[in-house]
Amino acid sequence: MPLSLFLERELRSDHAGETGAVSIYRGIAAVAQWRGDPQMLAFAHMHGTTEAEHLALVEVWLPVSLRSSLLGPWRLAGWLTGALPALFGSHAVYATIEAVETFVDRHYQQQIDHINQHGGPEGLLEMLVKCQADEQHHRDEAAVLAGPLRPWFLRAWCWTVGWGSEVAVVLARRV
Repeated sequence: MPLSLFLERELRSDHAGETGAVSIYRGIAAVAQWRGDPQMLAFAHMHGTTEAEHLALVEVWLPVSLRSSLLGPWRLAGWLTGALPALFGSHAVYATIEAVETFVDRHYQQQIDHINQHGGPEGLLEMLVKCQADEQHHRDEAAVLAGPLRPWFLRAWCWTVGWGSEVAVVLARRV
């Protein structure tokens, strides 16, 4: 079964998102290296490896001709989304990751629901479920590490990250 137009657009946004996610962890790693923070660096490397695996999985499904033409801006936005909170420490990084992964979990769930209702190519549902489970794990781990206390500026940053993720998906579906 070929990809429907809906699934093409969703996979384009997944590809853009996973490209951005790889860059988020590169931004965190760069600042963690600069700060000499081995725990934040290990977190960035471990999660970045998973995101690179997701990117490779999506690339199997999405031909180059259907990928977003805005990958450069997605990489820059991702890098900044990782590096900026890393400048403020691991608490800000973990809260940021929780915000990003909360959005990503919902985004994957919409696609899973669509395939469950309308069908899709064999193997795509399983790939989306696997990626979603990894993202849920990242979200839950980051939430525990971030802890319950969030000053207002961190809550505002996390809201902005969630909103920015929504805007990025809308753009990536089209461009």
